[in-house]
Amino acid sequence: MGFSTLNLNQNLIKAITQQGYQEPTPIQLEAIPAILNQQDVMAGAQTGTGKTAAFALPILHQLASAPERQGKLRALVLTPTRELAQQVAKSFESYGQYCDLTMTIAYGGISIKNQVDALKAGVDILVATPGRLLDHLVKGTISLDDIEHLVFDEADRMLDMGFIIDIKRILKRMPEQRQTMLFSATFDDAIFNLSKTLLNDPILIEVNDRNTAASQVQQTIYCVDSDRKRELTSYLIGSRNWQQVLIFTRTKQGCDALAKEMCKDGIKTQSIHGDKSQGARERALSEFKEGKIRALVATDVAARGIDIDQLQYVINYELPYIAEDYIHRIGRTGRAGSSGIAISLLSSEENYLLEAVESVLDTRIAQEWIPGFEPDLNKVFDNKNNSNSAQKKRANDRAFGGNNKSRRRR
Repeated sequence: MGFSTLNLNQNLIKAITQQGYQEPTPIQLEAIPAILNQQDVMAGAQTGTGKTAAFALPILHQLASAPERQGKLRALVLTPTRELAQQVAKSFESYGQYCDLTMTIAYGGISIKNQVDALKAGVDILVATPGRLLDHLVKGTISLDDIEHLVFDEADRMLDMGFIIDIKRILKRMPEQRQTMLFSATFDDAIFNLSKTLLNDPILIEVNDRNTAASQVQQTIYCVDSDRKRELTSYLIGSRNWQQVLIFTRTKQGCDALAKEMCKDGIKTQSIHGDKSQGARERALSEFKEGKIRALVATDVAARGIDIDQLQYVINYELPYIAEDYIHRIGRTGRAGSSGIAISLLSSEENYLLEAVESVLDTRIAQEWIPGFEPDLNKVFDNKNNSNSAQKKRANDRAFGGNNKSRRRR
């Protein structure tokens, strides 16, 4: 079934055909007709499944069908990070290149002046982060009175980052009569509670089992002592000649430290996190995409929105405290049907984090040892015998939002 069967504007079909799109993905097949039918949508879609096109194409179609309203801000897409905002905006521009529509982007970390000028000139579509959108609302440089289509992209991350208060403030400035779409890679009680306040009789779309990792991603855990993780990381990249490797750490300090040490190992590496300037983050990402650097070390927040064609390798240098973040991390690879490899380095003190991840995935992940990097078995058994129940409880609370009813099915 081709895109032509979805009754989209021919200018949109022309644009996506030129980009090599042939068949809609499952999320696009289900979401596009529902959005064109003016229904509110709550969609569960993993990263790399084509979810941006699933809402961008029908929104562009509807806006292009009402040229008399051109220049009024009618569509708003909220994203949790500036990187994701850039990615979404780029998609709208690409898909809508033959439509007579205008758009702009608004996020923090850069001057607000150019954004104000663009808004004054009149736009049809705005992609924004909640914080910078509120800045514009407070300054009076934007009006949301004419919004017809509202999208929350990666809604689960917005909740994790504490944007719920900002979201409520933004909603007060918008008309109640609108179409609202909520896209999330993971669903939990918090997301469902949020949907009740945002959506009106929504259609629920889930194209994969809930909270699952992409099937194209090969997941492996290498057990290793924590003080040898950096050495093993460099060994894997160097001995297997991996190029373009995205590495996740939990902290900004750890991110910088790992990148510095890997450079000493002869692997050209840069770090990207929230304390870096926007310019520095964009340069690092650009050099990574161009292959000028071999490895990019990132925190979870900074990695949101990173979209690299054919990225094959992801390494979890440390498992995340929030189990659902594991799904987002490894979703950077195995995108749009391509294959990927996700490696997690597990030290004995992180076993409780692995339990939380496996509970969310409802599966066991294969564990291996690399010859020469075998963990100290005395440490392994000591940590198993002296496991901290408080740590486990905190991990469960993080994984399930304080609701410990969810457990791995045996």
